[in-house]
Amino acid sequence: MSNLALAQTPMVFDRKHYSDQTLLDLYKSLLMPRRIEEKMLILLRQGKISKWFSGWGQEAISIGAVNALQEDEFILPMHRNLGIFTGRKMPLEKLFAQFQGKKSGFTKGRDRSFHFGSKEHHIVGMISHLGPQLAIADGIALAHKLAGESKVALVFSGDGATSEGDFHEGVNVAAVWKLPVIFVIEHNGYGLSTPNNEQFAFEYFTDKAPGYGIEAIRIDGNNVLEVYDAILNLADDLRKNPRPVLVEAITFRMRGHEEASGTKYVPKELMETWTLKDPVDNFERYLEETGVLNAKIKEKINIEIKAAINQGLDLAFGEAAIVPDTHEELEDVYAPFQQKVIEPTNASTHEKRFIDAIAEALSQSMERYPKLVLMGQDIAEYGGAFKITDGFVQKFGKERVRNTPLCESAIIGTALGLSIKGYKSMVEMQFADFVTCGFNQIVNNLAKIHYRWNQQADVVVRMPTGAGVAAGPFHSQSNEAWFFHTPGLKIVYPSNPYDAKGLLNAAIEDPNPYLYFEHKGMYRSISAAIPEDYYTVPIGKAALVARGAELSIITYGMGVHWALQAVEELGIQADILDLRTLLPWDQEAVKETVAKTGKVIFLQEDCNTGGIGAEICAWISENCFEYLDGPVMREGSLDTPVPFAPSLEKNFLPVQRFKEKLITLKNY
Repeated sequence: MSNLALAQTPMVFDRKHYSDQTLLDLYKSLLMPRRIEEKMLILLRQGKISKWFSGWGQEAISIGAVNALQEDEFILPMHRNLGIFTGRKMPLEKLFAQFQGKKSGFTKGRDRSFHFGSKEHHIVGMISHLGPQLAIADGIALAHKLAGESKVALVFSGDGATSEGDFHEGVNVAAVWKLPVIFVIEHNGYGLSTPNNEQFAFEYFTDKAPGYGIEAIRIDGNNVLEVYDAILNLADDLRKNPRPVLVEAITFRMRGHEEASGTKYVPKELMETWTLKDPVDNFERYLEETGVLNAKIKEKINIEIKAAINQGLDLAFGEAAIVPDTHEELEDVYAPFQQKVIEPTNASTHEKRFIDAIAEALSQSMERYPKLVLMGQDIAEYGGAFKITDGFVQKFGKERVRNTPLCESAIIGTALGLSIKGYKSMVEMQFADFVTCGFNQIVNNLAKIHYRWNQQADVVVRMPTGAGVAAGPFHSQSNEAWFFHTPGLKIVYPSNPYDAKGLLNAAIEDPNPYLYFEHKGMYRSISAAIPEDYYTVPIGKAALVARGAELSIITYGMGVHWALQAVEELGIQADILDLRTLLPWDQEAVKETVAKTGKVIFLQEDCNTGGIGAEICAWISENCFEYLDGPVMREGSLDTPVPFAPSLEKNFLPVQRFKEKLITLKNY
């Protein structure tokens, strides 16, 4: 059915058993975002706010949904869902301060209009990439199931955003795991200026849902009573019989994607016809015709709403512009956490391979944190691609050791959703290379969420990494530098079994997001006697693994072993500094070794250009220049993809070139 035909469908209100008071409450709730919009459009023209994403004509969907759910059930809105925020009774002065970029807003001026959340109001804010919201709702719903809570999560998506892979991943995970999620699609005709027939080839999303193995219903998104009734009954059903359901709410976007883009691309007849289906006007008329609303009540409601809006605006406008505090800006990048290093309680040790140390850390952390959930492809009965979680299902159960569909983005998003509900998560990338499929969730959701609205991301992503095993371009990459540039992440990279166990335990303990790199080439080739007990290694502290006065080698991961081998072979007395933590890295230890020897070379397995070594060498040149007796050098792998053939891979890796450069530096 065309948008025009849909617009011409009569709007029928069926009050069923709902009382006059319920209808009036819905009306008040519906009127608030409309009156705010009217005011915001004036302020926009006056230059008092910088941007506005309008939900004009779509208010009934937000209002029906927010009033139908319980107050402690999470809603994940988008940028046309002002009614969700007002429906959860957010203080208007704080909401308006958010729109104006004031300090008292929900993001302290760090993000725009609707890009925020509030745990107090059980709202999780969007990011501009739209689709990732669905997976976060999955994680919240999974937490409900794990905790035995009879709750649902509701997440919004525009029809345009359903073209994103994150939409498909989020719906699929919810379907496979039977998660109590209501996916509301606001089918409003356009993605910015692109009409729906250029977004997808089907007519209704209700036709699509059976392909995911889930139910779907289609409702009139402009009929607040129909939306309310549908969500109310659906949520009640899902609390008893958890499963995902797709709700397609037919509506129309009456203003531009944002105000600057306008609506010239919309046929005039279509706009005029949909204007007749205005959700506020039609519901108001219905209430007047049935005697629920009269002129006196109507005037009283409008006076109260306008007074509340004006009061909120006065308070927000009265607040001074933000004065930047650099210390506070940096402090808020991470969730507060002061590590207290945990030592083993006894001296007992046992011989463990690198891979076994990782498994032992996971097992002991699972015992220590009952709300820790492990997720990844094939990690349950099969034990993971490298058998690290072999036997974990028998010990901890399928609820906490979860096989996932092949959807890295959705699983990382699910992990974030679990964190919002107070859980810890470990996500295993089968190979570090595959993290590209979840890149957005890591760099834009996990990394930024605390800085944006004070929500921790208690997630560890394990990254089997590295070359030397003849696995080719897509199973051998060193990609730690991709994330090194992203504030909000922490990165660790152990080089030995002791650190492998202690750093993983420390990463899981810390409520901030971690990338834990583990070199595949070390799994079964390196062993050591390590404590049997649970222990942690200090984050952000490098380890001096060899001492010598001739020069300093700064490295990490497999580079530590290459460096040890090289100095022994060449008879060089060198400091070898194992960074262990790449973000944050130990500037004090780097400065100390450079000051001691006066000569320094950085060794990394990653390609030379744009690697972590480039940043640290630049820092040394800037901050340690007076100590230097030679050029700051670095060596890494060739600037090519990782080749497959063993001879090509050997040539790709920096081992031989590093030895040659080491001699040059010694003799400088």
